[in-house]
Amino acid sequence: MDGLHLCAEWHDCAATALLRDRDTLREAGVRAAREAGLSVVGEVFHAFPEPGGVTGVVLLAESHLALHTWPELAAVTLDVYVCNRSGDHSRQARQVLATLRAMLSPARVEEREIMRGALGRPPAVPPASPA
Repeated sequence: MDGLHLCAEWHDCAATALLRDRDTLREAGVRAAREAGLSVVGEVFHAFPEPGGVTGVVLLAESHLALHTWPELAAVTLDVYVCNRSGDHSRQARQVLATLRAMLSPARVEEREIMRGALGRPPAVPPASPA
């Protein structure tokens, strides 16, 4: 379960028409994941009636990409979580986020990185100090 969870809130997106476009957002999410080298295993995207936001998930063998748009606010929230016992996919997760950020062109960006999976581990033991 070790992995990187990226959480993004993008405001004042210049590409406001895209925030209503379910098909383009689905294609962009799938393409961004594949181009980053992640394994897409499914996807579901839903468009809401006016004001027409979209919610969607791209399921990855490594975990998921989820996005939610608010066209009336020119805003997007987005999560990319990668966890895989076979390797570190942090670079790929950051690439997905960067690709979608470039496409939607937010003027204001809030992003956080959460390292997941440390709950069951004992705390690190500090090195012994010299006597």
